[in-house]
Amino acid sequence: MAESLTEGLEGTAKTTVSLEKTAKAVGSGSLEVFATPMMVALMEKAAVNAVAVALSPGETTVGTKIEVSHIKASPVGALVEAKAKLISVEGRKLTFLVEAFDEQGKIGEGRHERVRVNIEKFLEKVSSREK
Repeated sequence: MAESLTEGLEGTAKTTVSLEKTAKAVGSGSLEVFATPMMVALMEKAAVNAVAVALSPGETTVGTKIEVSHIKASPVGALVEAKAKLISVEGRKLTFLVEAFDEQGKIGEGRHERVRVNIEKFLEKVSSREK
């Protein structure tokens, strides 16, 4: 396992709100505004990006928990950026502060947990589960 995962690592991820990323399109609401599930996915991507360079070959992280508030709506065409900062490393568990912004300001915030895993072992466990 990597030893370079330290508090303070930061990552970002960006997207433009398209019709396919609206609440109406993904089924999380009836309006053509940036969907909460899409904001959550962008926050997770920022967290993945924050630690990607610090992982050992054959490792990745998997999301296990997210608690967010979606505090403002973003229209189609808006540029949205998520930011993640690693605030705690407890063994394999990584905790991030996450935020999302559009051109008008903050649209979401929260905490996200990921677990560092060995890819091969993780996939073996998944494939051995009964279907």
